[in-house]
Amino acid sequence: MSHNVIRKAVFPVAGLGTRFLPATKAAPKEMLPVVDKPLIQYAVEEAYSAGVRHMIFVTGRSKRAIEDHFDTAYELESELEAAHKDELLALVRSVQPDDMVCAYVRQPRSLGLGHAVLCAEAMVGNEPFAVLLADDLMVGLQGGPSVLSQMVAAHTQQGRSILAVQEVPLEHVKRYGIVAGESAGESAGKQLLRVEKIVEKPSPDKAPSRMGVAGRYILTPGIFEEIRNQPTGVGGEIQLTDAIARLMQREAVYAFQYEGKRYDCGSKEGFLEATVELALQHPQVGASFREYLKGLSL
Repeated sequence: MSHNVIRKAVFPVAGLGTRFLPATKAAPKEMLPVVDKPLIQYAVEEAYSAGVRHMIFVTGRSKRAIEDHFDTAYELESELEAAHKDELLALVRSVQPDDMVCAYVRQPRSLGLGHAVLCAEAMVGNEPFAVLLADDLMVGLQGGPSVLSQMVAAHTQQGRSILAVQEVPLEHVKRYGIVAGESAGESAGKQLLRVEKIVEKPSPDKAPSRMGVAGRYILTPGIFEEIRNQPTGVGGEIQLTDAIARLMQREAVYAFQYEGKRYDCGSKEGFLEATVELALQHPQVGASFREYLKGLSL
């Protein structure tokens, strides 16, 4: 097997979703629906489209609904089959294709994104892997490859860690890991930067650039050693950004300016934007929803 093949993806889904209370009091934030699919399904479908077949979910307490969503619903399938609702039956079964494997590991305490990734080490093993944050709903250009597919193509060429990045407003840099570096040419048709500096949530006056890390990563297995050996960082958590900074001291890390759009569904505004824009593109409700919006007095 090539060491550049990405077979596994890690989904850190143990967060409490406090920005969406009370909706997330008993339901995982990753199960919030955008039109007719939960956020986590969008992320899993993106990974699947990139060739990933082994999905690893780092869960916490009260996250059972995620496991149930990607499990077989025998009663539901039996009811749909008996009612000859074949299209709905196929839709339900498509949530977990036959060649997709789902595995789950608990993050016992909320110790940060870096710690969540470390919890998946035994399942990932000694191979490169993807990390997808379901809060970031990423959509490729219409008719084009998904964001993770673009990153996998870049990784195939470089064989090193790849971070998805986008330019953000200066006043928003405090919300992101911010990278700076030198051009490393193009990969998969997009600009690559060899990262020379990465800072977690800097103040605008200390940000090395406006290139913010979005919620998609391809990481080499060396990241696990860096996470294990690092102290806590911003917010008293074990930050993935800090581990990447340490990894850069012994191997190259690249930033990839992807083609597509990111919706920050960890915020109410981003969630609503995604709902409206994806509803307009939906084959069943898009046309009627567009007419409804036109009739609003805004």
